[in-house]
Amino acid sequence: MFPTLINFGTIGSTPIGIHSYGVMLATSFIVCSIMLQRELNRRGFQGDVAPTLVAVGAIGGVIGAKIYFVLQDFNIQWEELFSPSGLVWYGGLFGGTATIIWFIHRSPNPFLPTIDAIGPLLLLGYGIGRIGCLLAGDGDYGPPTDVPWAMSFPNGTVPTTELVHPTPIYETLMSFICFGVLWSQRDKYASIEGLIFGASIMLVGVERFIAEFWRLTPRVFPDSSSLSWLTSPQVVSIILICFGILFMVWMYKRPRGEVEVPTPVSEPETKSDGQRTQRRRRRR
Repeated sequence: MFPTLINFGTIGSTPIGIHSYGVMLATSFIVCSIMLQRELNRRGFQGDVAPTLVAVGAIGGVIGAKIYFVLQDFNIQWEELFSPSGLVWYGGLFGGTATIIWFIHRSPNPFLPTIDAIGPLLLLGYGIGRIGCLLAGDGDYGPPTDVPWAMSFPNGTVPTTELVHPTPIYETLMSFICFGVLWSQRDKYASIEGLIFGASIMLVGVERFIAEFWRLTPRVFPDSSSLSWLTSPQVVSIILICFGILFMVWMYKRPRGEVEVPTPVSEPETKSDGQRTQRRRRRR
C-alpha cells in the first residue's frame, strides 16, 4: 500500500516523512473535534472546548498507547518509544479516557452529557484510524485467505506478499455502523444521561472482540487451556463489554430528572410580526 506519502529521509534509524497512518490519525482528530463541537453547541454547552478536549485526549492517548506497548514487551529499543509505531489502541483508549475525564471535571459543562457526546465519536475516530492501518500495511491484517476481497501488502511497514484478510476494512465498517446506530439514537436516550457512553464502550469491546478472529495476534493462554483461542485484546474487550453493560444499568437505575432534548432554535419574532399577530387577534 502507501505507508509513506512523502519521505524526508531518516534521523538515525527513524524515518522522517509524512506517513499515511499519521495523516489518517490527524484526520480522525480533526473530524471528531468538529463533530464534537457541533454536538456540544447543539446541547447548549459553554465555550469552544472540543479542540482542546480532543488535543488533551490525543496527548493522553499517545502516552497511554506507548505505556501499553512497553508493558507488552520490556525488551523494546529506546528509539522505538519515539517512533510512529508502537501505538496500541487499548492503551490509547485508557490514556485518552483518563485525561478527558480529568479535563471535563475542570470544565463548567456537565460530566455525563459531555461523555455521551464523546462516546460515539470514539468509534468514528477508531474507524478512520484503521484506514491508516490499511494504507500503512502495518501488520493489522489477518491470516491468508482466498476470499475475493483478499489483499497483499508487499510495500507495507510489515510486508506480506500473501493474500490475507484486510482486517482494517472490517474494523472500519463495524466501527462506522456502530457509530451510526449510536449517533442516530442519542436524542432518544438523552434523558438517561451516561447511557450512550456506556453503550459506546460496550460496542468498542464488541467490535474489537470480533475483529480479533481475523487478526494474527498471539494467544494468551496455553494450547492445553479451554481458553487457548483468546487473545489479549479479546480479554480486554470482555472487560470493556462488562463495564459498558454495568455502566448502562447503573445509569438506567439512577434517579434522573427531566432532560430537554435539543431542538433547533427558532428565529425571534420581529416587531412587525408581533403587530400583525395582534391585528389578527383583534379581527377575531
